[in-house]
Amino acid sequence: MTPMSDLPNDTPMPAAGAEDDLVALAAGLIASRQNVLPKRLTAPGPDAAQLERLLQAAAAAPDHHELRPWRLVIVPEGKRALLAEAFESALLDRDAQATAEQRESAREKAHRAPLLMLAVVKLGPVEPPTPAAERLVSLGAALQNLLLLAHAMGFGGGLTSGQAMGSPRLRALFGLAPDEDAVCFVSLGSVTRRKPMRPRPSPHEIVSEL
Repeated sequence: MTPMSDLPNDTPMPAAGAEDDLVALAAGLIASRQNVLPKRLTAPGPDAAQLERLLQAAAAAPDHHELRPWRLVIVPEGKRALLAEAFESALLDRDAQATAEQRESAREKAHRAPLLMLAVVKLGPVEPPTPAAERLVSLGAALQNLLLLAHAMGFGGGLTSGQAMGSPRLRALFGLAPDEDAVCFVSLGSVTRRKPMRPRPSPHEIVSEL
């Protein structure tokens, strides 16, 4: 947690005892957030003001050398048909014998969540030189910031990927540069049904000491 002395001058200071409440609230949000598949998300999604706050949260992620190595591309309702065509074409490129049912399933994925975004990361050479792993970490932190704030707003969210992510059809649709990769789709909306919480590892399972 950022020490109070290191916060910007215009940051509201918590009242006495409120800091513990904030820590408990943050811990509760982190512990209760879960990935929600797009098929379990429905309208309403975030409005314009909420979306702006979500994007501000994403922009607060760590960014070594301030490279801005990632970006998010919103897919509005009016462009979902283009994404559906890209998904179907990517499927046919992999399997020319795909059935009508499989093709429709591929297309349907473009129309699920109220808010849909593509997360893109730049992994090619950069100046000053920065490991690609650090840039992926920056994107991961941005997505977690966004998902946690969406959860705090009462929305469900999830990350999805798949074989279409590396498709030339998808790359062309989103205008990806040669040094950019599509990492995952971000879906946000109101939850229709939640799955049971998955078990979380205990600290001793994920931490060791040098």
